[in-house]
Amino acid sequence: MANLYLTEQNSVLRKTGNRLIVQKEEETLLEVQCNKIDAVLIFGNVQFTTQAVNELFKHGIEMAIFSRTGRLKGQLTSPATKNIFLRVCQFRKYDDDMFRLAISKQFVFGKINNCLTLMRLFSYNHPAIDLNSENHELKASLAGLDSADRLDRLLGLEGSAAKTYFNAFSKMILGDFSFTGRNKRPPTDPVNAMLSLSYTMLFNDIASLLDGLGFDPYLGYFHGVDYGRASLAADLMEEFRAPVADRLVLNFANNRIFKPDDFYANPQNSDVVFKQTAIKRYFAEYEKMINHVFIHPDTGQNTTLRKSIRIQAENLAATIQDNRPYTPFMLKV
Repeated sequence: MANLYLTEQNSVLRKTGNRLIVQKEEETLLEVQCNKIDAVLIFGNVQFTTQAVNELFKHGIEMAIFSRTGRLKGQLTSPATKNIFLRVCQFRKYDDDMFRLAISKQFVFGKINNCLTLMRLFSYNHPAIDLNSENHELKASLAGLDSADRLDRLLGLEGSAAKTYFNAFSKMILGDFSFTGRNKRPPTDPVNAMLSLSYTMLFNDIASLLDGLGFDPYLGYFHGVDYGRASLAADLMEEFRAPVADRLVLNFANNRIFKPDDFYANPQNSDVVFKQTAIKRYFAEYEKMINHVFIHPDTGQNTTLRKSIRIQAENLAATIQDNRPYTPFMLKV
């Protein structure tokens, strides 16, 4: 099971039997059975038929629609997997300030801990690069979680920790790329372009999963309610930023999987984006990363990052419905 990425401009997604086909003019570019697809992701000017969408709904497959440069525009999803009982509990917990603070601390704990672990992994291979100051500051942020007695203070602590982490991240980018800080609207350099797209892919994976399990992805606890934002997906994403997106971008830059000439500045708004030939390679690398098999740190069983996200979502459901403790996903050295 894998995501289907459609990037060929002016192509059309159609249905034939229980299969999907992608055609451009008279040529068939791809043919795949629906039972081999987790989700369909469409980028740019790719058309689709009503029959194809009906077939996706029949199999519980979500479709996400992006701009050509990777900005999420919207999603189409089947109503077949909605769990109203989970949603009722989810909404009730939103009114519980103590619950919101406690679960939010776990999201932030997981995020900072995984940032530290990624920095340690990097330092093993690059001991000459000094990350001691950032390492000390992030450990202090972890220690300060206990004293964060309100959500606004927790948000401030998380924001400060993120700034410190990206200072370290700039030192971890080697080779042909440079990184002077996080910017996203628009990304103005290739590293920020890779980070933005990777966060978008991860966010879509999580939002789709939450929706499929019966959550309301728009009602979060740490990020709260904001019009048009899937805040619960943003919550759960925090602990997976470093293990998935940041580690992926470090691999891209430091192993020269991508080079500066794989990007261009969009003349419409000056943001830096992947060239069309490079973005296809990006999706293959993203799938390789998120489906890489490893031993889960808690279960001891073979898993993948995509399966680990599902495990965390199921754990979150148990926390909301059954008051079980929530433990974030921890990247291991």
